[in-house]
Amino acid sequence: MSKTEFLAELKTALEGLPGDDIEKSLEYYSEMIDDRIEDGLTEEDAVADLGSIDDIRAQIVKDTPITKIIKEKVKPKRRLSGLEITLLIVGFPIWFSLLASVAATIFSIWVSLWAAVISFYASLAAFFGAAVGGIIASAIMLAYGNSISGLFLLGCSLASGGLGILWIFVCKYSTKGLVWLTGAFVKSLFMRKGGK
Repeated sequence: MSKTEFLAELKTALEGLPGDDIEKSLEYYSEMIDDRIEDGLTEEDAVADLGSIDDIRAQIVKDTPITKIIKEKVKPKRRLSGLEITLLIVGFPIWFSLLASVAATIFSIWVSLWAAVISFYASLAAFFGAAVGGIIASAIMLAYGNSISGLFLLGCSLASGGLGILWIFVCKYSTKGLVWLTGAFVKSLFMRKGGK
């Protein structure tokens, strides 16, 4: 693929982003291709070395703040006609109630996912609480001569502490995943595949 074709496809793929961001990206990748050509690559090899358009688009969208995408997407492209305004007013009870129910459903799913993550942290606290409490109780049992029960409780406490350490990773990655999912969902509302 030539440099011109690559830049044209990239520009099409980035539609929906703010115009200045598209221009900056096109300039950046144009310079990258020129630099690689100066280093001795052919134009086709320089373009192929950059990777696929979809991967580049995904990275640019990921690096673009959500607020810039939202501002670009909700910017009015044209004025509404009188008929469109009338239909919006007359249909308000229907479209607003549908929109509100969809928004409430999405919000309840989002809250439920966060509630699950919070329950993971509560479980983590329970694991460590059981470990600390068990170690204290086993020390008391051992001090009063109840060695079998004390050793059993100490083993259970150490196992609970070990599970707590493993559970830290569950909490960490579930939180990161949900934060990523929230960002991806918000961006997907304002950008479609192919930039349309």
